[in-house]
Amino acid sequence: MFRGIDEVDWASLRHADGSAEDVPGLLRGLASADPAERETALDGMYGAVHHRGDVYDATLACVPFLLALAVREEVRDRAGVVELLVSIGGADGASPGLAARVRAALRARAEVFVRLAGDADAGVRRAVLPALVRYVVPPTRALALLRERIAVERDDGVLVGLAEALGLFARWYGAAGDPRAAGAVRVLTELSRPPYGPGLRLAAVGQLAACAPRELPEDLVPTVVRLLRDRSTQRTRAGRAHGCSGTDTLAVRLRRLRPSDEEGSRLLRTLHHGLGDRVADRVALLCGQLTSPDPLDRCNAVWMAAGLFREWRGAHPEPVVLIGAQVGAEEGRLHDAAVAVLLELTELAAPAAGPLHALVVQRPELRVHYGRRGTPALGGPLRALAGTGDARAVPVLAEVLAGPVVPDDLGLVIPRLGQAAAPLVPALRRRLARVLRDGPGDRVRAVPLLTALSALGDTASVPSVVRLLRDTPGRPDRPVVEAAVRALAAFGAAAREAIPELRGLLDTECSVTAAEALWSVTGEPDAVLPALLRVLTDTGSGRHHRAAAANALARLGPAAAPALPELLRLTGSAEPGERVSAACAVWRVAGDGERVSPVLRSAWAEQPRTRAAIAGCVAALGPAGTPLHDLLRTELAAPRRHRTDAGGQGIQADLALLRVCREALAGATPNREGLVP
Repeated sequence: MFRGIDEVDWASLRHADGSAEDVPGLLRGLASADPAERETALDGMYGAVHHRGDVYDATLACVPFLLALAVREEVRDRAGVVELLVSIGGADGASPGLAARVRAALRARAEVFVRLAGDADAGVRRAVLPALVRYVVPPTRALALLRERIAVERDDGVLVGLAEALGLFARWYGAAGDPRAAGAVRVLTELSRPPYGPGLRLAAVGQLAACAPRELPEDLVPTVVRLLRDRSTQRTRAGRAHGCSGTDTLAVRLRRLRPSDEEGSRLLRTLHHGLGDRVADRVALLCGQLTSPDPLDRCNAVWMAAGLFREWRGAHPEPVVLIGAQVGAEEGRLHDAAVAVLLELTELAAPAAGPLHALVVQRPELRVHYGRRGTPALGGPLRALAGTGDARAVPVLAEVLAGPVVPDDLGLVIPRLGQAAAPLVPALRRRLARVLRDGPGDRVRAVPLLTALSALGDTASVPSVVRLLRDTPGRPDRPVVEAAVRALAAFGAAAREAIPELRGLLDTECSVTAAEALWSVTGEPDAVLPALLRVLTDTGSGRHHRAAAANALARLGPAAAPALPELLRLTGSAEPGERVSAACAVWRVAGDGERVSPVLRSAWAEQPRTRAAIAGCVAALGPAGTPLHDLLRTELAAPRRHRTDAGGQGIQADLALLRVCREALAGATPNREGLVP
């Protein structure tokens, strides 16, 4: 199978890491009898000759040897080799000409894939199916092969793969207007009905949703829910053996967060993706899944709900309530998934606040979690409860504050609770005083406390914050200094005793934060303009630093007129954030909306992450921002979120954007800092 491998001039070929001299060793490793060596070799192939889905001249040289490996029955893990070949053939990255040559080489050896479709190894049979669609010509032969395999195949997983291949055929040829796509749709329609088994029918329905939604059953949701439950009853107990573990290590928790029913997860993901903007159907389907008697089906539904909430706007309280019902599940994987998703939803998780509160009351050990380095953080259920804004989190947080450690993320959740968290102020203040007594080495523990106290507007803590700045010689701990300065900015005129310390920071790397605080405290532009202009004109300043300076100048309004030439220059920056910050500053300083409106409109369309800053600027301008109100109205009417980041950042950013848009259009009065409360 390696005949001729030493005749290839591998040293002259290239892959992602440079010279391809190591490729013969990787290819031979794929045929090793040692499972670890095979796995390492396969990882190496993906990392070198198929790095990030791209192909290289060394990739093309590998194709004959990979094909030879794929057909040798004595080679273990051939399914992985076939998957690599299929993936290589789908590449279309930075080298389209080379990718076309790879596809041509695979098409020329299509008979190898035809042979593998009848291989004794079910994993190989499933892995090769996309290759039948992509490389076997003419297409009528490929479709006939798929139909033949359906008639003789007995492995449920391969049957699901056949439905996926038919969907690929229908989408591929349907996009080109080829009438042969209709043949694949007809087969999928047949497979979606009795007498076929529930797994295959679910796979067929998911593919129809993506390529032929008119062929879906009229009673789609009840049909899918029934099929899911039928499939669950057929699943063996061996497939359920990934439940709750007695230990709670990081590895165990990460393993729990992956769906144990991988195929079920994929079937549902395909269906939800195919249904797309049919949000009402998707929500109804989720509710059916979340009431399944099978915890694995419910776990898959929880993750599907996360995907829907990330992409589509709306509160959808019914599935949230059902997700909340899972947080007390004995099945550890299901519990962890439910908590993780509710954490992402923040205020949208309010309908699940009851179960979260019950959990943190009944299980105090879940209130604080320690990371690998022993760093304390709030436990997921308590963070999720506080994230909803539910006041029932406050007494529990008070108990945490009374304990031996203060979680590092405490300051992130207290702002979500608003003034309902005011009873925590004395305990927060005492904790800050203790940090001051403990000495400089522990000052970083002040950051979450400062964030919380500033969010609650506790002006009585000003002396402690000033003392913290005075007792930090040389200001070596930037996170602590900046947290203290931001707190002083939030306290405004009540922090006048901090003016000397703030002035002393104007020549440091914290200059922008200090200037903003000094403006907030004194309202005197002459005190802060020189420092902000220095940052704005310093070519050594990073783009984020310059954008922050522009934002600070915007708050000064007309008093920042000396900065206009530099701000106008930055409106042409290649960096969207810097460009938007400068344009907003020009508008607020000079009232020149006509000049910068095109800059803001183009950034709004091209870079959704800038929308929050633009909407905030429009809100701060009041009636003067009317020329951009159409952008805000369009945003409020859009069903999709402007950001879809995982981990909650996208949902939180989108909810904040919608709030600012509504308040701007309602004529909300900006506060002294030019920000809509």
